Amino acid sequence: MRPTGLGRAVIRGLPARAAAGLAALAAAAVLSFASQVRAEDGPFRIGVIVDMSGVYASNGGPGAVVATKMAVQDFGGKVLGRPIEVLSADYQNKAEVASSIVRKWFDVDNANMAIESTDSSAALAMQKIGQEQKRITISAGSATDALTNKACSPYGIHYVYDTYSLATGAARAIVGKGRKTWYFIGADYAFGHALENETAETVQKLGGKVLGVSWHPLSTSDFAAYLIAAQSSGAQVVGFANAGTDTSNAVKQAVEFGLPKSGQKLAGLLMFNTDVKALGLPVAQGMEFVTSYDWNFDPQTRDFGKRFYEQFHAMPTMIQAGIYSAVQHYLQAVQEVGTADSDKVMARLRATKFDDFFARHGHLREDGLMVHDMFLAEAKTPQESSGPWDLVNILKVIPGDEAYASLADSQCPLVKK
Repeated sequence: MRPTGLGRAVIRGLPARAAAGLAALAAAAVLSFASQVRAEDGPFRIGVIVDMSGVYASNGGPGAVVATKMAVQDFGGKVLGRPIEVLSADYQNKAEVASSIVRKWFDVDNANMAIESTDSSAALAMQKIGQEQKRITISAGSATDALTNKACSPYGIHYVYDTYSLATGAARAIVGKGRKTWYFIGADYAFGHALENETAETVQKLGGKVLGVSWHPLSTSDFAAYLIAAQSSGAQVVGFANAGTDTSNAVKQAVEFGLPKSGQKLAGLLMFNTDVKALGLPVAQGMEFVTSYDWNFDPQTRDFGKRFYEQFHAMPTMIQAGIYSAVQHYLQAVQEVGTADSDKVMARLRATKFDDFFARHGHLREDGLMVHDMFLAEAKTPQESSGPWDLVNILKVIPGDEAYASLADSQCPLVKK
């Protein structure tokens, strides 16, 4: 772009240093404008950050990318007249890798939104970057309730579950049956500590007692020492505050060590249908846990489950179903407000009543928490199952306002007290 006549006159009348500075500013403005034009005319990008092959791969992983692409395809493949492009990356279970990828997506690729199926440390890092850059980030696989408390963001959404909703439903159900003494085996990072803390508080409020806790590193293969400690405690319940293959390995070894035969109840505090399938019903039968989605719950869930199965050859987890729902609602909000401006999109989402195959009676609170119904589930016996993915009975629907902590108790600075 050549400077206008006025621009040339002004530059000629200035000292050389000032003229050079003004010219640099003009050039920067031109580059900024060109970049903005390219961003607005180019693809509308969504980034999906996942664990592709590690401990959480079966819960989110490649299936989360498939779910995102299904949501985009079902939406029509375009928004605001621009083709929608899905970016995806493996964060290798490292928060610093997740941060680097998301920064590149926002800074270089002009991504409008990022969604994760990862862990709490990565989600907290992503949400902070989103707040700095005024880009929406959606947490679909992480559980820590810090995302909607002290670390909340005006551009952060916690969509599928949190530690409070997982912990309180399971604790109430199990303590309500008279099992009041607990021992915890937990993953030694933000998610595990938050889940153990929420469950322990609920157990104690209901008159129960925590007899001890053992912490293990991520991707542990040998749980012997932790299980011996749990067995020696004499606790009526052994609660697993971990996820993915860590949970599967811990539960399998607990059965081998004879904990259920000795009368100890095993409680998975974050369980997926893929975990139940990996364990097998002979091992998992009778385990109670809270979930936000069961593919076989009703005609709506079965329709999505079967369509997902056709593409991925496995039934969707609650993370994968939740990601589809979140992406659909996000794109709908962008279309309705006519812009990708994050403030306007968030305002529209907060005004939306969510009620689809995944988010029942849902609404997005000012602290970023998506409140929706949850379910108390129980792994079936082998005799009850009618097929390889017929794995759980839904014992109870937990209304959203009962499943999640009250907004009045939120520590989010965005919440008006």
